[in-house]
Amino acid sequence: MSSISALLDGFSVALAPANLLWASLGVFMGTAIGVLPGIGPALTIALLLPATFSFEPSSAFILFGGIYYGAVYGSSTTAILLNTPGETASVVTAIDGHAMAKQGRGAQALATAAIGSFVAGTLATAALTFVAPALVTLALKFGPAEYFALMVLALVTVTSLLGTSLPRGFASIFLGLALGLVGMDVQTGQARFTFGQLELLDGVGTVIIAVGLFAVGEALYVVARERFHREEIYAIKGSVWMSREDWRRSWKPWLRGTVIGFPIGALPAGGAEIPTFLSYVTEKRLTKHPEEFGKGAIEAVAGPEAANNAAVAGVLAPLLALGLPTSATAAMMLAAFQQYGIQPGPLLFQTNSQLIWGLLASLYIGNVMLLVLNLPLAGLWVRLLLIPRPWLYGGILVFATLGVYTLDNSLFDVALLWGIGMLGLAMRMLDVPVAPCIVALILGPMAEQHLRRALSISQGDPLVFVSSPLAAGILGLALAFLLVPLLLKLRQSQAVSP
Repeated sequence: MSSISALLDGFSVALAPANLLWASLGVFMGTAIGVLPGIGPALTIALLLPATFSFEPSSAFILFGGIYYGAVYGSSTTAILLNTPGETASVVTAIDGHAMAKQGRGAQALATAAIGSFVAGTLATAALTFVAPALVTLALKFGPAEYFALMVLALVTVTSLLGTSLPRGFASIFLGLALGLVGMDVQTGQARFTFGQLELLDGVGTVIIAVGLFAVGEALYVVARERFHREEIYAIKGSVWMSREDWRRSWKPWLRGTVIGFPIGALPAGGAEIPTFLSYVTEKRLTKHPEEFGKGAIEAVAGPEAANNAAVAGVLAPLLALGLPTSATAAMMLAAFQQYGIQPGPLLFQTNSQLIWGLLASLYIGNVMLLVLNLPLAGLWVRLLLIPRPWLYGGILVFATLGVYTLDNSLFDVALLWGIGMLGLAMRMLDVPVAPCIVALILGPMAEQHLRRALSISQGDPLVFVSSPLAAGILGLALAFLLVPLLLKLRQSQAVSP
């Protein structure tokens, strides 16, 4: 079946009345949580994992996809009107977007962000439609050694690119690997890290760890450290319609941002932050108005916002085709797949084609819904910031606790949730990144299985990981990701020293 015919079948799933309702709810919730700084799609999906346990998988992932896309849209609204990005990927947008708002051109900044997000999101989703099946063809050539090497690459890049320092990043990785080893060894039947607790023989639920680290840990950290105050909101003045000059200066940055964002988002730990900065630098070099950058250049809003949304679609390509999460939100979606007993990877498009193509089709629909929501309702979204923060984060803690308890009606799970939540608080206070931990938690057990299979096939010969050109190349790339930042830092320190 070709990608186009499969996508048409996916639209029959996504256009079902119930799934349209979940898509609209997802984009609405996503926009709302994108507006609120410190919440984010990863935390929201983690909170919803217990609540969606009984959902049909298609409906759940259409909801999660809408939340992911919506959060990226919503983040730009507060970045422009309040200079407070809801997501780190919108930091670049805030530079010139907020300057435009101060000049009374906030409406035009919001318009170019929303239209650019729609254009980039639609084009990147179209690219995802064809790239993901192509990745599946490549992945079918992978054996256990290649898969192990690929997971090492993912862990190393997440550590080196997302962590504030390599020691802290590796500390997070090893913590995640340790949590993933809790329970019964499948091959030997030995209990590992259970400390005599029968409840831990089946391991620690990914949902409990995800909710604890993201929701409980983040809420406790924000409440402990933040001073809550009401932000100054710049009112939207005039029409939201862009002038002919605005269109002329925006359409090329939209396309360039898409080309930059999608491939980088598909890389391990590429994320959305890197392409937004690259897009900003690119537009500054190509513009005929460099003096406006930093003071309200519309290209500096159009390009980064397009790159931001294109990167989101790029993140989904390795997740669906290879089972590799390249961001914290992708790791949460992988945890959701595992909650339903589904393993993303090359066989996913054959065993669960209706689910996958329904999800991809819903992304097209969600982009249209988001365009309709964001332009006329921007003033409403920023009013969400008037919600008292103690109520907001108190509600997160209550919802997280009740959600985990309802999984098995177990007080042990609740105690474990809060213990992991305190661990998440400690990690944030020590500046240890959380994302590598959750990625290692999910990839660790799979990496262990592929490591054992590869050694079993080779009769214990470790050279199996370098005898395969593909595995050796991937491990070499992982080594480069590890060493190049260290060498650059060493070279920089030598250049600074007299």
